[in-house]
Amino acid sequence: MKRLFGNLIVAALVVALVSFFAAPAVAFFAIRSAAEANDAAGLERLIDYGAVRQSLRPQLTGNPAAMAPAPSFLEDPIGAMRRQLEPAVAGAPDPDGYLTPAALAALSRGEGRYASQRTGAAVEAGAAAPLPKPVFWGVNRARLAVTDDGGSVTLFTFERKGPFEWKLVHIGLPDGVSPVPTPVATAP
Repeated sequence: MKRLFGNLIVAALVVALVSFFAAPAVAFFAIRSAAEANDAAGLERLIDYGAVRQSLRPQLTGNPAAMAPAPSFLEDPIGAMRRQLEPAVAGAPDPDGYLTPAALAALSRGEGRYASQRTGAAVEAGAAAPLPKPVFWGVNRARLAVTDDGGSVTLFTFERKGPFEWKLVHIGLPDGVSPVPTPVATAP
């Protein structure tokens, strides 16, 4: 009886350890599934939209200085205030085009900067979505990469919010410029 109890404890620890490290990959596939099903409530539980918007803005401007960490108020008060007001500037790119369920589904399939042009979660029948590859795996942060057929890499960074809960906090778009959205024609 002691041996059976000991084996059960060891098995429970192994399952907990595997679950602990597999949770970011499970969160990635949950985002892909919720996005393809157009489940806004499911995406809300899996994505920190504020952090993802903040990570996308500098990538969309193409300004390398915007990718640098913000200056602290004590070191550079004028620069810190300017940095706080930058997102409110007119003409700043809107990252919300990448946060629709259709665009998130496209990003999870590796469509990169063209994902913002998706309006529906159209998945070709029989088309296999690329699998994410771990790029970085830490105790509180994990980064997964999805590579498209052309070699462009889209990065997804997850942050631990609980023992087995992970949220998407950053999307790294492939290098290059974002395509210009095509205007939607309206009927007169």
